[in-house]
Amino acid sequence: MLSKRTETVHERVNNFANTTGSLLVDIFHYLALFAIGATIVWSGVHTFVAMVAEGKATIDDILLLFISLELGAMVGIYFVTNHMPVRFLIYVSITALTRLLIANIQHDHTPNNGILIVSGGILLLAVATLVIRYGSHKYPSPSRGTGAPRGPAAQVDLED
Repeated sequence: MLSKRTETVHERVNNFANTTGSLLVDIFHYLALFAIGATIVWSGVHTFVAMVAEGKATIDDILLLFISLELGAMVGIYFVTNHMPVRFLIYVSITALTRLLIANIQHDHTPNNGILIVSGGILLLAVATLVIRYGSHKYPSPSRGTGAPRGPAAQVDLED
């Protein structure tokens, strides 16, 4: 009889701990997402205000706004689906490398190995995107489209 009561208490304590732990992780998850989202919006607004104050927009500024847009979309997708869209990280990387390439060409006006290295990085990231898209088309995730409930554990989604 004591063993049965001990098991019941043990189960209750385990359920309470799991529920409380999941709640705390979810709270941290949401707070972190809102903080990241707010930081992205703040950065985008700061960039835009600086462009307006300067009276012109350079290609660097425009590409920086695109990076903010892609990061914001990534946070939004992650908030809704609880899946990290890896392709958006690659798009941000491609945009950042493109920004670096354009800035390098605008300031130096001389061809060098740096241009080839950055261009090769962009090509490599584009090929990675192609591989990920092909893989997600050829081997779709079984959980995709099932409306799986959100949980505290973040998942990385190679499909989007």
